[in-house]
Amino acid sequence: MARLKNTLTIILAGGRGDRLQPLTLERAKPAVPFGGKYRIIDSTLSNCINSGLRKIVVLIQYKSLSLDRHLHLAWNLLNPELHEYIMAVPPQQRISQDWYRGTADAVRQNIFLINDEDPDFVFVLSGDHVYMMDYGEMYNFSLLRGTEAVIGAIPVPIEEASRFGILAVDEEYRILRFDEKPKTPRPIPGKPTHALASMGIYLFSTRLLKRYLVEDTRKKSNHDFGRAILPQMVTDCPVFAYPFEDPKSRAPHYWRDIGTLDAYWEANMDLITVDPPFNLYDQSWPLRTYQGQFPPAKFVFADNPDTKNGRMGHALDSIVCGGSIVSGSRVQNCVLSPAVHIDNYADVRDSILMENVIVGKHAKIKRTIIDKDVTIPPGTHIGYDLETDAKRFTVTASGLVVISKGMKLE
Repeated sequence: MARLKNTLTIILAGGRGDRLQPLTLERAKPAVPFGGKYRIIDSTLSNCINSGLRKIVVLIQYKSLSLDRHLHLAWNLLNPELHEYIMAVPPQQRISQDWYRGTADAVRQNIFLINDEDPDFVFVLSGDHVYMMDYGEMYNFSLLRGTEAVIGAIPVPIEEASRFGILAVDEEYRILRFDEKPKTPRPIPGKPTHALASMGIYLFSTRLLKRYLVEDTRKKSNHDFGRAILPQMVTDCPVFAYPFEDPKSRAPHYWRDIGTLDAYWEANMDLITVDPPFNLYDQSWPLRTYQGQFPPAKFVFADNPDTKNGRMGHALDSIVCGGSIVSGSRVQNCVLSPAVHIDNYADVRDSILMENVIVGKHAKIKRTIIDKDVTIPPGTHIGYDLETDAKRFTVTASGLVVISKGMKLE
């Protein structure tokens, strides 16, 4: 039923991601590594390709070099002769001298792209969420409802709802009210423990989108979809929530807003469960990325563990990417990016190690995120004495330790 050929997709990927620091000190939030060999934005882009969307603009701004390079290496796969593209667009300053001042302003500053393409509908997506969605089903939902605006929606626990835009809907899922990050979120009728949250996934008719973008320029506004555009739009015209759920069981599908370090760690840990809710191994909905030229992962030394100096190089309940070597050490409940080296007698648990991390002999690490190009000296213990760790590293309220990219340790 979906006819997405005359549809333009705009991905918002310029966010600073302050709550993800130090992981975002040198890169935009959508460019943060995820799941070993991917970047966060690969989820949204894979959804686009798998859904049949072929005209995709990625709006970049904050520390965009890493993201721009990744788009060039990993996503140069469409045929321009067929008018297909994935195009990174920094602020053009065509209509003002401002940088992007909000999500709606970012789209408005690139309205010339919409005019040039002249699509019937425009998807506006976030580049920093992890989920698998067929956008064609959302498009079909809009046709069935006869609406020009649809917002992807999912239930969230009421205690977490103040982080999101919250939707109040009627029994037909028409949105009656949109509250951006309310202090007192409205629960779903009949479900007092949950609220209905916006996923940052929008579908607009081009006519309606352009109308509200132009009107927003005439107001004193923060030029954001959640705070300025959508609250007014749901008051003026029919806007519907598209429930991201299984149509039979009505159970919500997997979706994660990786907005904090703890949420980032939890989303990675979701991948290593026996039956992962975000399944990297589902060949019907592949997650694409840049494939680096790395040799296979290797596990070495299988001494008799009962001997005094016995070694056993092994990984349990973990993801281990190419080029990694687990040498006479134990890795458990971890995500290892390419070219990670764990040396003899080390013990690494419940952790995320990014590319080119080296862990020295006899080191012990737990509940730690280690960014790229970090060497852990032999005998170092991290994650066991949080008070000491906090003097050198970032430590979250939950006790998660984070070591920044390229940090020199002694």
